[in-house]
Amino acid sequence: MAKLVGINHVALEVGDIDEALRWYARFFELELRGRAGAAMAFVDLGDQFIALARAGAEHHDRARHFGLVVDDKEAVRQALVEAGVTVSRPPSLDFHDPWGNQVQVVEYREVQFTKAPGVARAMGLELEKTERAKAELRDKGLS
Repeated sequence: MAKLVGINHVALEVGDIDEALRWYARFFELELRGRAGAAMAFVDLGDQFIALARAGAEHHDRARHFGLVVDDKEAVRQALVEAGVTVSRPPSLDFHDPWGNQVQVVEYREVQFTKAPGVARAMGLELEKTERAKAELRDKGLS
C-alpha cells in the first residue's frame, strides 16, 4: 500500500483563466509557473502549486473547500474586505471566489504544515511557529 506524502496540487474550476489570475492577484502574491493555453494556468506555492482550470457553469461549494497557508492572514482579510468580498468572522478566514470555490486561509505560524528549510529560504520565508504548532509537530515526531 502506498503512503500519502503530500499534495502536489489542487485544481480550481474558474470561468476565465485571465480573470481568475487577476482576481486572486488582488489578495495574494502570485508566481505563474506556466499555462496550458486558455484552459489552465499553474500558480506556484514554492514546492507545490494550484491549477486554475477553465470550466463551464458556476458552482457553489458548501463544505468542500481547500486551505491556503499564508504568512499574514489578517493582511488577506483586510484586502478581501476592502474589495467587498464576504469573509467569515475571526478567528477563521473563509471566503468564496467569484466561481464558487470556497477558500480557507490559515497562517503558517499557527499550523503544523511546514516548508522544508531550503524551500522556505528560496521563498524568502522566515516565519516562526507558535508554541502550540511546535508542540503538535513534536507530538507527531515531525520536528
